[in-house]
Amino acid sequence: MSAVAAGQGAKPAKVKISREDLLGTERRWRRFGEPTPAGGSLHEDGTPDYGLFGPGSVVWEVILHPATVVFLNAAQGAVQTKGYSPISAGLRDRDPMARKAREGTLNMLDVFDRLSRNSGMHAPMWLGDSKTAKLMAKHLHNIHKKVAGDVIDIARPELGGYAASEPRDAMWAALTEMHPMLRVYEAFAFRDGRMPHRLSPEQRDQFVAESAAYLRLVGSPEEDIPTSMAELGALYEKYADLFAPTETVNLTPGTGQDWLKLAMQTVKQNFHISHLRALMPYLLQTALVETPVMGTLPAKMRRSMGLSPSKDKAAVRAAKLFLPIAWLMQQGPYERYILRRMWGPDSIRLLESARRLHEQTLAQRAMGQLVSGAAGSSAPAA
Repeated sequence: MSAVAAGQGAKPAKVKISREDLLGTERRWRRFGEPTPAGGSLHEDGTPDYGLFGPGSVVWEVILHPATVVFLNAAQGAVQTKGYSPISAGLRDRDPMARKAREGTLNMLDVFDRLSRNSGMHAPMWLGDSKTAKLMAKHLHNIHKKVAGDVIDIARPELGGYAASEPRDAMWAALTEMHPMLRVYEAFAFRDGRMPHRLSPEQRDQFVAESAAYLRLVGSPEEDIPTSMAELGALYEKYADLFAPTETVNLTPGTGQDWLKLAMQTVKQNFHISHLRALMPYLLQTALVETPVMGTLPAKMRRSMGLSPSKDKAAVRAAKLFLPIAWLMQQGPYERYILRRMWGPDSIRLLESARRLHEQTLAQRAMGQLVSGAAGSSAPAA
């Protein structure tokens, strides 16, 4: 079935994309007033309101690094669209991209806009004060109330349905943001004058424990919220059926039509030369880095994405070979390129403010340890 036929005669939308369309304004990401950065307001007791995580946290150490900024979309997108089936089902049935594909009007700006809002609309929850985080979480919760259906996968009816605003799927939407974020940081972040490396086991557990605040914000079931890597691993095992490899989750119930293939067909049909403005940054955030990014993910996650043994090995190898390019992509010019297009002006301000606070806190912490160590070494022997 052609995209036009699917759209019941809708004419292809041969729209032009200008540079201004590509960059957008705050309105692409902003859903209430200008977000307040973490530390930009006070609690009732007069102490700074740092929001969910705050300076000095392991989560901020991970989120604020340029490597995470640059590879965040690729990592989350890979896990959420290829790993966790209820998210794939929600995109298939309820996402505006799927609707426009069926109407025959989907174009490259729609696809780019959808991807760019991924980070830009989550940064206020990660980097804003408590009120900002709650407002954005409430907005997304209301939007996600419409993302529900009775069928996750037509070939696996035993999985039942999905509901993006309900506890289980809200929890996994958050976890499949946070965990991949940690993995690309460990795999690609050049830091401390060293090659990329894993955090210590204690720091990894701390990352998971701190992420609990985000999981509670989105309404996760309290009994499932992990506080360590071991508990996170057990949670993946508990919900393993929802991460099982599948070739049918993108098939629309009732028609059996693969919505992703239809979307690609419709975008191609409606393509205009000006769409290259949106296509290039989109590819740089998705297809062109997807294989090495998948190579950074846990082995079980790669298997859940349906990678064959040979492709699995190729992805792991690609992640290592990709390091020189990863280093270039996390340098200032490229990071600024991605920030403006994929995060937006509001999130850039939140990020810059958070980085200043985080650096100050780490410097103060280091000074305190230095003073403490000096005092201890100068103390008289007992």
